[in-house]
Amino acid sequence: EKYGGVTAEGIVESALDKVHMGSEDLGYDNLVISIKSSDVLMCVKAHELLAGRTVYPLHVGITESGTVNSGNIKSAIGLSLILSQGIGDTIRVSLTGDPVEEIKSAKLILRTLGLRKGGIEVVSCPTCGRTQINLIDLATKVEKMVEDYPLDIKVAVMGCVVKAPEKQKKRIWELRAVSEKVC
Repeated sequence: EKYGGVTAEGIVESALDKVHMGSEDLGYDNLVISIKSSDVLMCVKAHELLAGRTVYPLHVGITESGTVNSGNIKSAIGLSLILSQGIGDTIRVSLTGDPVEEIKSAKLILRTLGLRKGGIEVVSCPTCGRTQINLIDLATKVEKMVEDYPLDIKVAVMGCVVKAPEKQKKRIWELRAVSEKVC
């Protein structure tokens, strides 16, 4: 009521009231604070406000983010904005779907931000007129094949020979297919 609805400021005030109750009134000092919203920008703002007002570790995430498709996008955007500011000690990607997908998504977000090492990153071209194979199928199969390997490398799955010099300069392991028979 004080804020006329749900706001980042209200979320933070409510969380700090609970922290005060737990730490001051009940004597707890081993706390992790978790605030969440399904509104990505509100959630980011709330975490920014809270980070400046507490020394307790923060558990970050976008709650009720949606299905694997839409939820991954919302979680990646929100968590990237929060984590890139150095805010957050633990994370959760909340998806409507298999919880294993939440873990995969969280690891990928952390790896993409440079906050986690390990795991083979598969990169692939967007397919164009030069593509001579079913690149979508091949890239998907390669990604599935390497998902559990702990190596910290990139594998490029390319549909033509045009990008070869660029990838060689970066020392990326490359899988190039120039016809359906060569993989």
